Amino acid sequence: MSVQVHNIRKTFGHYTALADVSLAVKSGKLTALLGPSGSGKTTLLRIIAGLEYADPGSGQIQFHGEDVTNVPAGKRKVGFVFQHYALFRHMTVFANIAFGLRVRRHNRPPQAEITDRVHKLLKLVQLENLAERFPHQLSGGQRQRIALARALAVEPKVLLLDEPFGALDAKVRKELRRWLRQFHEGIHLTTLFVTHDQEEALEIADEVVVMNQAKIEQVGSPQEVYDRPATPFVYEFLGNVNVLQAKSLANSGTPSSLSALQAGGHIYVRPHDIEVVPHETGAPGIPAVLRYIHAAGPQARLTLEQVENRATVDAEISRAELVRLDLRINSLVLLRPRQIRCFAEDYAI
Repeated sequence: MSVQVHNIRKTFGHYTALADVSLAVKSGKLTALLGPSGSGKTTLLRIIAGLEYADPGSGQIQFHGEDVTNVPAGKRKVGFVFQHYALFRHMTVFANIAFGLRVRRHNRPPQAEITDRVHKLLKLVQLENLAERFPHQLSGGQRQRIALARALAVEPKVLLLDEPFGALDAKVRKELRRWLRQFHEGIHLTTLFVTHDQEEALEIADEVVVMNQAKIEQVGSPQEVYDRPATPFVYEFLGNVNVLQAKSLANSGTPSSLSALQAGGHIYVRPHDIEVVPHETGAPGIPAVLRYIHAAGPQARLTLEQVENRATVDAEISRAELVRLDLRINSLVLLRPRQIRCFAEDYAI
């Protein structure tokens, strides 16, 4: 089931939550709506679900070509999983999952069919032995899986998840998002999930929609948006990046100098794309002084200060490279960007 969003605008008083947003989500894909707080991602998800409506006369929502813009949420056949689960505390796990089926006024399945479907869903989310427990007896990760099973019970055409792992600790988040990726590969249900966690979106999504200030900045695969960001915002939001003055490469003698100077403005380079070498007079590179070494973990993170303008630069090298270079605090080194990006316009830092 594909989802198309056409020119959606949503305002709350004088505040614009969505500014003429358009998006096409392919059938069966796992799509992340990624952005900082206030970027409009949750508002967009709720409008797709029918829990919010766009401004009058604004745009259109289609499910596989069918206009559902004015269709109530209950008739859109959408499964929605809230950040804080919204499970009924007085109901067992079984009753929570069965709830959407039991309250149907029309086409309510027989009790035997409901029971069978609930048990199949419990097996699907790998919690078949917890049917008679109550939500307060479950861990956060288990409650999230039960919320997902409840959303799937009504056989939705589209599954929507709002910050599905936001209330969980880091270890459980990692385990659950790996599980969600495997789970999705098994059901291939068109799924959109909201997150502000870059690592989460890049790890599990088929497609990432990067949002900022009520608009979509870029849509692409995780590799596309990370390796080929369309705007400075995307570059800075998706992982660490150094923003350098183009003129800092003017006398560096590195191969990227010419293109950098022609572009003017600022240069974007990720820490792992900077080579660090011992300083040699006349050798190519940006002179810098090593100010801090953080060597815990597989990579050594270096904080350096450019000699020319005292601007801070972050670099990442392997632990083995750190040992080989025998770097010390206040060492004078040369920085050689391996891969940079220059934007045509001169954006302010």
